[in-house]
Amino acid sequence: MGVAPLWPSNSFTRSPAAAKTIQVKYLERVAPVGTSALFDLSGRVAVVTGGGGVLGGAIAEGLASAGATVAIADLLPDMANACAERIRARGGKAKGYAMNVFDRATIQSCCDAIVQDFGRVDILVNAVGGNMKGATTSPEQTFFDLPADTLQKVFELNLTGGTILPSQIFVKAMLDNPGGASIINISSMNAFRPLTRIPGYSAAKAAVSNFTQWLAVHLAQEYSTKLRVNAIAPGFFLTEQNRFLLTDKETGEPTQRGRTIIGHTPMGRYGTPEDLVGAVVWLASDASRFVTGIVLPVDGGFSAFSGV
Repeated sequence: MGVAPLWPSNSFTRSPAAAKTIQVKYLERVAPVGTSALFDLSGRVAVVTGGGGVLGGAIAEGLASAGATVAIADLLPDMANACAERIRARGGKAKGYAMNVFDRATIQSCCDAIVQDFGRVDILVNAVGGNMKGATTSPEQTFFDLPADTLQKVFELNLTGGTILPSQIFVKAMLDNPGGASIINISSMNAFRPLTRIPGYSAAKAAVSNFTQWLAVHLAQEYSTKLRVNAIAPGFFLTEQNRFLLTDKETGEPTQRGRTIIGHTPMGRYGTPEDLVGAVVWLASDASRFVTGIVLPVDGGFSAFSGV
């Protein structure tokens, strides 16, 4: 099998002069770009929903460090403003906004305010999500006892409100961007391997992965090939939402579940919020300009380990 040429094969059906012109233009278009320039987000506006939280805040600060202007949207505006202040204290540009993913009107108002302040949106990170204790099985609450309304809230938090509604509203504002846009969703290891005790969260994150792939194809085919949609799938990060499952409340020592997770993570530790930054900056930048529709594990090897 021959090696594919670096220029369109039909160029040889034209005159030699025309073929030469096509080849030169094509090679100029794919000419190497400096590595640092590929990851540079200067001049771009990024929105991070749930940016007042620990993981969303780390992502927001990482995008700002790469040069982006960051709009931090959160249910708790004080948390969003605190994150923005940390970014500004380091010389970055950021502003906090109030937004409730359960209320479409507040998402629209937030989007309108960001566009008014910064002119456009180039990057959207949908970082709202989480589990609820009431949707978790336990000796006191079996699968058969899980309240339907609590399961529905977990779906709304992660999928409908956490991912779909912000995508509908913010991506509509991105459609005319000459340089395109990058949408980054937050899936989970639960989408690859559903974990015990958290059926609602596992199913919701699997849906986020599926929606990511669907939206990537839809936007590329119906609107612009420069509109890219991807997701990251974090492994195990110790947060306030899962601490009750992974550490003993009295001693702070790992629970049996926590020990099992670390034992099945080849890198032997929980992730830190900063571990997500590199993957997000890559997906937000021109370094991944030919990447859309992927779900990228950031998991310390958990998804690769068979257990033996």
